[in-house]
Amino acid sequence: MGIHHHNHPYMTIHDFNEHSHIGWDNSLKPIAEVESGQVVTYEITEASGGQFTKGSTAQDVANIDFTKVNPVAGPVYVKGAQPGDTLEVEFLDFKQLDWGWTALIPGFGLLAEDFKDPAIKIFDLKKRNTTEFLDGIDLFLKPFPGTVGVALPEAGDFSIVPPRKNGGNMDIRHLTKGAKLYLPVWVEGALFSIGDTHAAQGDGEVCGTAIEASMEATVRFKLHKGKTIAEPRYEIPGPPTPEADSRGYFVTTGHGEDLFKASQNAIRYMIEHLVSEYRMTEEEAYMLCSISVDLRISEIVNSPNRLVSAFLPKSIFR
Repeated sequence: MGIHHHNHPYMTIHDFNEHSHIGWDNSLKPIAEVESGQVVTYEITEASGGQFTKGSTAQDVANIDFTKVNPVAGPVYVKGAQPGDTLEVEFLDFKQLDWGWTALIPGFGLLAEDFKDPAIKIFDLKKRNTTEFLDGIDLFLKPFPGTVGVALPEAGDFSIVPPRKNGGNMDIRHLTKGAKLYLPVWVEGALFSIGDTHAAQGDGEVCGTAIEASMEATVRFKLHKGKTIAEPRYEIPGPPTPEADSRGYFVTTGHGEDLFKASQNAIRYMIEHLVSEYRMTEEEAYMLCSISVDLRISEIVNSPNRLVSAFLPKSIFR
């Protein structure tokens, strides 16, 4: 079966392929039941669902089967959870990282219209805290799950791609070790699932992929009865990016009536900066933006224009 129950409140969920699903569907049969307070360790397969390997090339990206992308482990039934409750998920640990990938997938990402060709970069993640992007550029490893959520109240199978009121593919880079995520419960048992683990990402995940990596994720569940929220909330135990903050930032901006287009321009200008200053290709610069640059809304009230800033941490450059 691959799920080990013990008398103490720990459980490990193995055999990811046997105990995973793609898409949110409240009719799925739970793979396990847990109590409030229980700790569960998941062995999670990266977002390609095993389609990519350490030796993958752009051709593999071109051939990707989207029906197998972004599998999540679950669902797990939380005893006592009822609609209107809140499920707290505390992230205790992420480990067993080995390698990861970032890809440019045609038709996907903030600048899909600018980058039409497939590309992939493979990362060695065996070092604890950093991974090399290019010679002289080291990224900080800060693992977290990109997709984490509960079943929706509506019947049917809902795509795993967009984030929703149940959580889902939120790609919140701050759900690292020590963070607590609060999810609204929509169905009996909550039906919690987790996957799409990332070794590193910038706010925005602009090329559509982070450093996608398989890993073990350990979480603790806590049920808050009668506490009702409309959409997910989270708290983090300290400053979000101390390692990146240490040497300051170079920042590009984009403005316009549309936040999406303003974000596109901020990233286009950052790619221009990276290519001219650090002798990398546009594809490499776009990937670097996705895994280390943070998009921030600087200004949203002075109509008609909004302003987006793209923050590049100087600390990644040796």
